[in-house]
Amino acid sequence: MPTTNWMEKLGRAIFEAPFAGAQLTKDAPEMAEIRLAILDEIRGHTHRVAGREVFPYNIVRITLRGVPEDQAGIFRGPFFAQLMAQEMRAALTKSRCRFPEDLRAEVETSPQLPARGEQWLIVATESREAPKEAAPVKRTGRLVVAKGTANKADILLTRARTNVGRPADVFREDGPSRRNDLYFPDETTINRTVSREHAHILFHKQEGEYRIYNDRHYKPGANCGVWIMRDGMSHEVHRTARGMKLEEGDEIHLGSAVLEFHLDGRVRKS
Repeated sequence: MPTTNWMEKLGRAIFEAPFAGAQLTKDAPEMAEIRLAILDEIRGHTHRVAGREVFPYNIVRITLRGVPEDQAGIFRGPFFAQLMAQEMRAALTKSRCRFPEDLRAEVETSPQLPARGEQWLIVATESREAPKEAAPVKRTGRLVVAKGTANKADILLTRARTNVGRPADVFREDGPSRRNDLYFPDETTINRTVSREHAHILFHKQEGEYRIYNDRHYKPGANCGVWIMRDGMSHEVHRTARGMKLEEGDEIHLGSAVLEFHLDGRVRKS
């Protein structure tokens, strides 16, 4: 498109209907001219591989020259870039041309007018790797015995699963059932409220969080449930497959016994 025609189209796109001053619309005839020019440039960057057209780039940088600074925001906004990405995908798909799934457009403008023989539209392509997401840092949990008499005063949650209960080993009629990592063997009033298989804690690697699960068998009238005391509020841990997420500083009540949950091995000082 000659520069004079481009300036005329640009002027209409910015100042006249149907753009309503600062809003671009997909079906405007002025937009169609710009869109076709960009798609022509895109087709020039394809090549043939194994009998099929391929567009190997995932970034298309579009520079429009001769756009006044006070009107540049119209084209730099998300609408124009998203529209161009949609149009590129549709055109490449229609022509059976392969292209990356993350194909997107980046739009820049320049107030400088193109000189005679220069292009008003510059299209550059680039293959850019998506930034790698940092792996979540595991914050090691710790249980601290605040009330009750256990085999340990505190325990680091370094295993995928940590069992908590009354004895060290739990047996059923058909043999061993499980081994508790933190247990309350002494015959005290508090310890007697802890069930043989009271609870367990799992570390969910994908979410990077610890969750506690209620393992106790319900006994009518028995005060041996599982509750979390957090920010002054009590939350019962029901016997479900979801359990409950643990947060820094939680108080875990196992009957009358109390544990504190901390992250990064930190212990709250009183």
